[in-house]
Amino acid sequence: MAIQVTCPGCFAKFTVSDKFAGQKGPCKKCKTIIEIPKLEDQVIIHAPDHHEAGAVGVSGRHVLKTYRRRDTKFQPLVFAASIGIVLVMLLVAIVLRGTEFSHNRYLLGGGAILLGPILAWAGYTFLRDDELEGYVGTNLWLRSLAAGLVYALLWGVYLFLGNQWFGSESFVKGLEIWQMIVLTVPIGAMGTMTAYVAFDLDPGSGFFHWALYFAVTVVLRLVIGLSAIPGLGAAT
Repeated sequence: MAIQVTCPGCFAKFTVSDKFAGQKGPCKKCKTIIEIPKLEDQVIIHAPDHHEAGAVGVSGRHVLKTYRRRDTKFQPLVFAASIGIVLVMLLVAIVLRGTEFSHNRYLLGGGAILLGPILAWAGYTFLRDDELEGYVGTNLWLRSLAAGLVYALLWGVYLFLGNQWFGSESFVKGLEIWQMIVLTVPIGAMGTMTAYVAFDLDPGSGFFHWALYFAVTVVLRLVIGLSAIPGLGAAT
């Protein structure tokens, strides 16, 4: 059995017969005196008994190996359901355009609430952090429901703050640019915080998660014949 030896002087590597184990001799290159390791002092690396690395328990299972996570990345079913609901809402907006129902706040509020959870669910599937275990099943639905309801509620918060800060007539006459900024910045911050709390999204992803819902509802408002945002122009 050969013994692997490394010279401490020139770092040359070579093998010697095991009959020299424990003895001393000069390096073949630099003549530095080398002490040959004893057989019992050698470190022998054995090939693993399993195809996968990691500590194993008495049962043979890898005790440090995490379970395969259920991926919640892009799901066709979620995408199809989201597109379907948005298209239905778009069709309803087209039908109601120019009618007395287009300004009905209860109808608008109901549509905003209906869109919230499905868009929150859809947005999470492609904005979530791949490094974190994804929410699935009932847990995901409850979080999507909570986030979606908060997103819908933020439209009410927008109107409430506008009435409190600038008066109800400001929405009829039309808000100034600085007034809209003052209102939309805290609403956006609250939407981002909602996504962070509900789905553990980072601030950037959280903002886009809320912005997805905001953008869809703005488009539907335009289709139904309203201003993009309440206070932008005469129509609310």
